[in-house]
Amino acid sequence: MFGDRHLIVVDLGFGDAGKGATVDWLCSPEAGLDVAAVVRFNGGAQAAHNVVAGGRHHTFRQFGSGTFSRVPTLLSRHMLVEPIALATEARALARLGIADSLSLLYVDERALLTTPIHGAANRCREDTRGASRHGSCGIGIGETASYALSHDAPRVADCRRPDALRRKLIALEEHYRPLLAGGAHRFDPIDDLIDVYTEFARAVRILPGDQLTGFADNGRLVFEGAQGALLDEWRGLHPYTTWSTVEPRNARAMLARIGADGYVLGVTRSYMTRHGAGPFPTEDPALSIPERHNGTGPYQGGFRIGHLDPILLRYAIDACDGIDGLAVNHLDAVGDIRTATGYLTEGGYVDRLDRGDWQDLDHQQRLTDLLEAATPALTALPADVPGYLEAELGVPVLLTADGPDRADRTIRIRATA
Repeated sequence: MFGDRHLIVVDLGFGDAGKGATVDWLCSPEAGLDVAAVVRFNGGAQAAHNVVAGGRHHTFRQFGSGTFSRVPTLLSRHMLVEPIALATEARALARLGIADSLSLLYVDERALLTTPIHGAANRCREDTRGASRHGSCGIGIGETASYALSHDAPRVADCRRPDALRRKLIALEEHYRPLLAGGAHRFDPIDDLIDVYTEFARAVRILPGDQLTGFADNGRLVFEGAQGALLDEWRGLHPYTTWSTVEPRNARAMLARIGADGYVLGVTRSYMTRHGAGPFPTEDPALSIPERHNGTGPYQGGFRIGHLDPILLRYAIDACDGIDGLAVNHLDAVGDIRTATGYLTEGGYVDRLDRGDWQDLDHQQRLTDLLEAATPALTALPADVPGYLEAELGVPVLLTADGPDRADRTIRIRATA
């Protein structure tokens, strides 16, 4: 279906489109793709990739979504690693029959550490924004990335060097002391954190670099993205973006360094969703679609549902510098879903968004303003949703799903490499 190319799985919306379930199927015996490893190439512990397979359900956050099939996970240098949350996730996997999940985990020593100090600072900052919150998960992802821009930040390699780790944690705590004054959000003492991180370093395999060649020699790599391209730190809709490169540039670069090629598989639902604040032109509160695994988060906000939006999907494909194929999920939920043919705006009718210069954040802000005021022109969604999306987006649909379980996934066509 994909030839001998490695796979890069990326969400074309605002997240929650079914990346985890797609990766689970790609790694499963049913797919027969001989996957050697799942490589996480962005995001951190805020990911929530729900997988339902064989009577088991797990929300994958840092472990790759191929873990049910015992496919190893490589947390790349582009991941923000949270060891305490990893330990919690390992215990949850053990209850589901994966008793040795940490033995399946490899971590690039250059990856940044997200600590409870970052998380407390994140929540404090969001508290000060009040009704103007950006939709953060409150885990500390943005603080981890922003602190590292100008400071000697804690990294996975430091978990093997307690003295260096202590120095960095003390500096981190001192940096955030003014923001954390008042103690509304607390965290464990630094000595306790060092004990936890030292144990983490003993429990997992920490690698000096990507080490992709060794994994690729044993089979296909599946790069599992987090969040959605419309939230990308540079190409998303500001200011409602993440501190992470969601589009597949980093995954492509990692493959290029080992002389390999990647097939980019974009993932979407048959309708649009958004978790938290930000523009959502086709949102329709009257839609009633059961959502088993997403709810309201104290910092992220509510889970929102809207009609299919090919205009935003085309913009996301542009943000990804093109994709090779599509996976379309939730085809069992089309019901009252319609599709947008364009937007009615103050400047007239718009059916394609101008990507502009990706480095021009003012342009992205203007797009946000346009979308927040836009009224979608909606029409009936054709019965053949995959065929409709192929025509609208110019990309073949390879995988479809009409339910949440691995067994609900179907190969639609067999594409050439």
